[in-house]
Amino acid sequence: QVQLVESGGGLVQPGGSLTLSCAASGSRFSRNAMGWYRQAPGKQRERVATITSGGSTNYADSVKGRFTISRDNAKNTVYLQMNSLKPEDTAVYYCNAVVTSGSSYYTIASWGEGTQVTVSS
Repeated sequence: QVQLVESGGGLVQPGGSLTLSCAASGSRFSRNAMGWYRQAPGKQRERVATITSGGSTNYADSVKGRFTISRDNAKNTVYLQMNSLKPEDTAVYYCNAVVTSGSSYYTIASWGEGTQVTVSS
């Protein structure tokens, strides 16, 4: 079972940047697609970005051009570089291993605790 630990969140002003990290346990990390998700208060958790084992990426329209997902298989870590942050990006951010079926994404590991990102002046 993959275990996930997210870190790097914090308080940032609008227009600022943050980089989130997700450390994953397990020898299958490099073979898994990975995704970042977020959940704002009172809203459902939503997919933000995904990266395949081969490095192909996909982004939600709301973050396209501002966020970049990447991975370091040697460190079993996936990253989310977030630029030009907006107040509506405020949420708890989570990572997970994912599988895809057509245009759908399915998470396959237990959720970690996430990391809080707050964008406010």
